[in-house]
Amino acid sequence: MPPRPEADRIRGPRAGGVDFSAVGPVRTCIGCRSRVPASQLLRFVAVKAGDDLRLEPDPGRRLPGRGAHLHLDPACFAQAERRRAFGRALRLTGVADTGLLAEHIRAAVPRGTTDDDASELRHDPAR
Repeated sequence: MPPRPEADRIRGPRAGGVDFSAVGPVRTCIGCRSRVPASQLLRFVAVKAGDDLRLEPDPGRRLPGRGAHLHLDPACFAQAERRRAFGRALRLTGVADTGLLAEHIRAAVPRGTTDDDASELRHDPAR
């Protein structure tokens, strides 16, 4: 009996157009929902602080517990907040404090990369 085509596709080195042996683990950003290599995303976990939950960044990928992943982009962070994706991704029953995670993302984004800053520095042709 010949092998089924779907079995070959799953076992092959290239599944879904991605060579996993060269890329490594692939994770989904909870903000934009795009699948990219885990090395391009920030892992974070929920940590209980007293009665409160807070989201703590885990750039070293070593903290215990269930983790979720997010691009180091304020737009992805805002989209995840708007969609209330943090609680679903980490399977939380309460609302977690996102302040520490937001500060980490703001600190990781280089200054002067927005279009607003560039428009102020453009040459004025009237001069």
